[in-house]
Amino acid sequence: MTAEEWTAVRLSLLVAVTATAASLPFGIAIAWLLARGRFWGKSLVDTLVHLPLILPPVVTGYLLLILFGKRGPIGEFLNDTFGIVFAFRWTGAALACAVMGFPLMVRAIRLSIEAIDTRLESAAGTLGAHPLFVFATITLPLSLPGVIAGAILCFAKSMGEFGATITFVSNIPGETQTLPSAIYTLTQVPGGDAGALRLTAISVVISMTALLGSELLARSIGARRVAT
Repeated sequence: MTAEEWTAVRLSLLVAVTATAASLPFGIAIAWLLARGRFWGKSLVDTLVHLPLILPPVVTGYLLLILFGKRGPIGEFLNDTFGIVFAFRWTGAALACAVMGFPLMVRAIRLSIEAIDTRLESAAGTLGAHPLFVFATITLPLSLPGVIAGAILCFAKSMGEFGATITFVSNIPGETQTLPSAIYTLTQVPGGDAGALRLTAISVVISMTALLGSELLARSIGARRVAT
């Protein structure tokens, strides 16, 4: 493999891990809100969360560029106040991947929370436990398989994201060129088929490893519950 191909692999892993880690706390919070919350506008929140699944990825990337570009309302504020720049940076690629993978994460966690018997949470509440304590000691541990599944889905989506990423941060080698972008570039140049095949194989191996690891971890958690 060439140095540029290794750079694309490392950057993809960095982007996917960052996107998953950054969105996980928000994913858990939104999933719990949608699973247990009773409030006006819940359907609207649910729609907004799942909107990236319906919109073309290019549209999502363009909206991110409008909002988080250096002249966008959010991007200009972050740049002037904190010196944070997303457009045409690897951090922007992580943001785009987080947005695209967020609906998958939320859905998996939400289904896991909804499967929990609410009587367990109610019983802890009647004994005087604070809602945050109930969530940390009952809801979150019981929904852990869904949390793991959601994180892995977000990671896998981030590894394969192309449309939103290339629209928001372009395809800059060494800075924003992830695996899908590198594969696309190699397919457009003469003699690039071998490199594209190598990167495709690596992408498949990484995704399969993540999915298998998730399955084994979920089984391990289930076995511990049965043992206890």
